Amino acid sequence: MAFQLGSVLVTGASRGLGLEMVQQLVQVPRATQRVFACCRDPDGAKAEALRNLAEKHPNITIIRLDVTEPLAIKQSVQQVSSLMGTGGLNLLVNNAGIGIHGDMETTRPEDMQTTFSTNVISPLTMIQEFLPLLRAAAKASEKTGMSCSKAAIINMSTIMASMELVKSPIMPAVSYRISKAGLNMLTRCAAVGLGEDGILVASLHPGWVRTDMGGEAADIDAQESVRGLLSVMDSLTEKHNGAFLDYKGQTLPW
Repeated sequence: MAFQLGSVLVTGASRGLGLEMVQQLVQVPRATQRVFACCRDPDGAKAEALRNLAEKHPNITIIRLDVTEPLAIKQSVQQVSSLMGTGGLNLLVNNAGIGIHGDMETTRPEDMQTTFSTNVISPLTMIQEFLPLLRAAAKASEKTGMSCSKAAIINMSTIMASMELVKSPIMPAVSYRISKAGLNMLTRCAAVGLGEDGILVASLHPGWVRTDMGGEAADIDAQESVRGLLSVMDSLTEKHNGAFLDYKGQTLPW
């Protein structure tokens, strides 16, 4: 990773891609001044690896955050603001997500509600609440154009959200696919709505990754995925505002 980040916040940081992203962000000395690693239960067994990582790297701040709770999001904004002040937040990575298996016959209304709450409504709320800090970072930056080093929002999407690439038979994750397609529309809306603020917004597909969600049969491990994602983030400019890319930087069809 070559780019310099003043501050980055990652949701869903206690495991999988989120944990690996935090780990790679702090591997390069002084590359990232502060990493806010958010998870639902920082004191729980599932966050042990994150706690151990934070003990070794003082620039990691663990924040208790359930992204489906608006009050918790407001409290996280207060925590970040108290530490970053007028410098704001350079990069918001909406990584937390949920996938529920189910085809057209078995997907329940509550499955749709749960996936939309986590995968669409929560990123929207995160963007709205952290917008003042992102604007502050864009204003404070001496960099021209758009970049993740200045002010950016990365929404973690999936190739499964692509309507053009839906083939038969459809992988049994209907609510997940539809919710991530909604997240992609959120990316486009935010890119248009926040462009004048100098805030870059993009959707990234991490590949099919061997995580709890991706399963053991997936193509790549979290290390390879995150290396690619960070490289892509480093390369993003204003021409990528509102883009849908994979972890190799290739443009994906909506």
